Amino acid sequence: MTLQLHYFPTLNGHKVTIALEEMDLPYDIVLVNILEGDQHQPEFLAINPNGRIPAMVDPDAEGGSVTIFESAAILQYLGRKTGQFYPENERTRAHIDSWLFWQMAGLGPVSGQVNWFTRVSRKPELADAAGTEYALNRFRNETKRLFGVLERGLEGRDFLCGDYSIADMCCWTWIDKYPQNGGGLDDFPSVAAWHERIAARPAVKRALEAGVDLLPDEMRRKFAEARG
Repeated sequence: MTLQLHYFPTLNGHKVTIALEEMDLPYDIVLVNILEGDQHQPEFLAINPNGRIPAMVDPDAEGGSVTIFESAAILQYLGRKTGQFYPENERTRAHIDSWLFWQMAGLGPVSGQVNWFTRVSRKPELADAAGTEYALNRFRNETKRLFGVLERGLEGRDFLCGDYSIADMCCWTWIDKYPQNGGGLDDFPSVAAWHERIAARPAVKRALEAGVDLLPDEMRRKFAEARG
């Protein structure tokens, strides 16, 4: 049996499809339509009690089936499983883990708050709510600061931890999808070059298309327009 990826084609889902494509692992997609509330259904909550995508089931794991949720945890699992993009050398692995947790605890949540308060600001009934403008500015400024952290991490190198790794896969999708949350990449030349370097990889191009064919027609059209 192949790996089962419970997934919707979002940036967190794309972290995992990038890893799967780069590692040349066979996998089946179980579409979890988060726009229709599939993530709240009992069958999905049995896999991920947090009700968020992605989640993965490895039915052929040593010792029996393994279920993993949280995108960084899945990346680590796949790296250990295959021996790819997650070297066993403890010094390198610690460096990779630092960037994984940085993204999961910082870049992802903070940039996500920019998205949330941007949507709030566009709703007339909420736009003037106390604190909305302050919150939006706060999270934009913090996202820009985090872009600066990534810039320093990439100065003088092609990838975050020496060779291309799951750390790059984890961080890249947030830069690819939401560069404007940190004010764009003009002030971050190392990040911009890194972004383009990864975007050109054939496995990454395949990963961004994974599961799109399973979407309803109108949703599939919108995804295609968003990708340009």
